[in-house]
Amino acid sequence: MNKMNIRKATLADIPTVHDLVRELAIYEASEAAFTATLEDYTRDFEAGRFEVLVAETPDDGVIGMAFFYETYSTWKGAMLWLEDFVVKAAHRRSGAGQLLFDAYVAEARQRGCRLVKWQVLDWNEPALNFYRRQQAIIETNWWNGKIFLTS
Repeated sequence: MNKMNIRKATLADIPTVHDLVRELAIYEASEAAFTATLEDYTRDFEAGRFEVLVAETPDDGVIGMAFFYETYSTWKGAMLWLEDFVVKAAHRRSGAGQLLFDAYVAEARQRGCRLVKWQVLDWNEPALNFYRRQQAIIETNWWNGKIFLTS
């Protein structure tokens, strides 16, 4: 079995991270909504707007990632928001997802965060089951609001 490594992403990983997010958008049947460019990712990664943990193997390179940033809960305090979390289809059930999620939670604890939070689509049973195994609370009573800002 390939030895798996979890590490913080570097600038060199950003094209692969961008590709993984596209793979997730395709899985969610929303590729047309994925409009952030590689240039956007590169600029914003360099500016520290987000961080990424990657799972890699010696033979396959980066096979998954957890894309996150620090934010603040007015009720709880410091929080680490998991924006996207994906493992390549060929590597699902390899343990990569669990290692990435554990590393994400450990990062939040190390930073003194009181909460980790993310969104999951209501139809994504594999993801819902994964989060339930983590003893996560899946909220169904809050609705998302958003406004797209264009230039």
